Amino acid sequence: MGATGDRSTGTVYEQVHDSPEFADLRSRLRRFIFPMSAAFLLWYLAYVLLASYAPGFMSIKVLGNINVGLIVGLLQFVTTFVITTVYVRYANQRLDPLAEQLRQRIEGPA
Repeated sequence: MGATGDRSTGTVYEQVHDSPEFADLRSRLRRFIFPMSAAFLLWYLAYVLLASYAPGFMSIKVLGNINVGLIVGLLQFVTTFVITTVYVRYANQRLDPLAEQLRQRIEGPA
C-alpha cells in the first residue's frame, strides 16, 4: 500500500500480500505446520530422552534381536512419511485451490 493508503499504488504482489485471501492462506498453512512440527519435535525428543534416560526400557527385546529402541527409532521414519502424506492431502484440499486463485490474480488465467 502507498503512503496514502491507496491500494492501487502498490505492486500487484504487495496488493496480494495485503489481501484477506493471502492472509487466509498463510493462516491455513500455519494452523497445520506449527502443531504438526511441535508434535513431531516432541515425539523425537521423547525418543532421545528414552534412549538417554531409559536404556533398560529401550533394550527390552520384542522379537529376537529387535528391541523397543529399534522399533521406536524406525517409527520416527514412519512418522515422517505419515506427516508428509497428511500434509500433501491437506495442501491439495485446503491450500492449493486458494494459492491457485491468488496465482491467477497475479498472472492471469493459465
